[in-house]
Amino acid sequence: MSKEAVADIGLIGLAVMGQNLILNMNDKGFTVAAYNRTTSKVDDFLANEAKGTKVVGAHSVEEFVSLLKRPRKIILLVKAGAAVDAFIEQLLPHLEKGDIIIDGGNSHFPDTERRCKEIEAKGLLYVGSGVSGGEEGARHGPSLMPGGSEDAWTSLKDIFQKTAAQSDGEPCCDWVGGGGAGHYVKMVHNGIEYGDMQLICEAYWILKQGLGLHEKEIAEIFKKWNKGVLDSFLIEITSDILAYNDEDGEPIVTKVLDSAGQKGTGKWTAINALDLGQPVTLIGEAVFARCLSSLKAERQRASKILSGTKPRAFEGNKAQFIDDLEQALYASKIVSYAQGFMLMREAAKTYNWKLNNPSIALMWRGGCIIRSVFLKDITNAFRKNPDLENLLFDDFFANAISKAEDGWRRIIAQAVLWGVSTPAFSSAIAFYDGMRSETLPASLLQAQRDYFGAHTFHVMPGKENDRLKAGEDIHINWTGRGGNVSASTYQA
Repeated sequence: MSKEAVADIGLIGLAVMGQNLILNMNDKGFTVAAYNRTTSKVDDFLANEAKGTKVVGAHSVEEFVSLLKRPRKIILLVKAGAAVDAFIEQLLPHLEKGDIIIDGGNSHFPDTERRCKEIEAKGLLYVGSGVSGGEEGARHGPSLMPGGSEDAWTSLKDIFQKTAAQSDGEPCCDWVGGGGAGHYVKMVHNGIEYGDMQLICEAYWILKQGLGLHEKEIAEIFKKWNKGVLDSFLIEITSDILAYNDEDGEPIVTKVLDSAGQKGTGKWTAINALDLGQPVTLIGEAVFARCLSSLKAERQRASKILSGTKPRAFEGNKAQFIDDLEQALYASKIVSYAQGFMLMREAAKTYNWKLNNPSIALMWRGGCIIRSVFLKDITNAFRKNPDLENLLFDDFFANAISKAEDGWRRIIAQAVLWGVSTPAFSSAIAFYDGMRSETLPASLLQAQRDYFGAHTFHVMPGKENDRLKAGEDIHINWTGRGGNVSASTYQA
């Protein structure tokens, strides 16, 4: 059934995120059309949550499209994968040149790249937009990370930037780049989120297992940290969680099964980092830590078989230790974000995107799960130098890590002596020490590869001679029994 085109934008998918985003856009003065495959949800939404608003509903794709002003703008908030393709196929017969399809789900960026090319070939525009902030963010202001067909941005900018969270008067939304860039940045956001959460869990475990503190005491420590350099959404909710007791007075968190789930975006980030040859070690360790936690039955058996040191009573200065831990967490976060921006820099080169680093940091300052005061400093670093090679090279962050370093090392050393597992903390400092090393033992590694596989090596600058020539692929017959012909080489 065709109706008058009254809606500024339409949204398909009336789960909680979809409903809240519609209500948010309505609050900002936009008329929104709503549709769901199960059409009874449309009626329920209009009769309850959307009652008294300007939201209009549709009971078919054809009716839904007819409600939209041109160029039609349609947000899909459905399960990533086949459901997105299915809805695109249903929409296409009813759309015309210049109309815009927006995927606001957690799609894998190669899928968005593919869809963008396919939709543009039909004369339409396609946008893959990261949406972060959960149900509350969707309702009151999420972080939005749109990318894809750049011609779509002029039509979407006003709606997106008014709907998004605001930070210091600036919207936490800007155009990210072409193709799958928007979903790529959201993927890296989620990977960093994995790292932040794992670091916080390790800090909790050090305080509980190492210092023997109760959850109520640890909640107060996190509450205090949330007033300093660690001020962030995840630190805030951690304090709330640790302070929440069950009916028997025991903290609920102590009753939660220690087996973590994951939806895949952190894994995608780690896999892509390997594909691009980028050492995003902290996110990788955070993903593996979740995998290890899921081996609950095996860990229970191992705990009875494998011996090892246990935390002993701490005899040092507890206040100093807690301050050291705050600095260790801060320094490790700096490393994690530096790695994330290294990965995005390489992705921009590989996929031919023009990513705007200051805008990305700004997008993450409000509305999203990793929102924090800390991201304001990252925004400032990239605004000061848009071509900043590495976040660690910025004076602010270099000085922050220098200040934190002694305490950072003391925390990790003590955790090792206690036998408390800290994969994220440990990987962060290992990366930092590797990054600041002008030379690494990879010289021996390359020699080993050449010894057993004739994979060749290059000579160190300043060490050249008649036998070892600069810039050449060199193979040595290390034993006199091997050959003099090298194997083919490849770049990882």
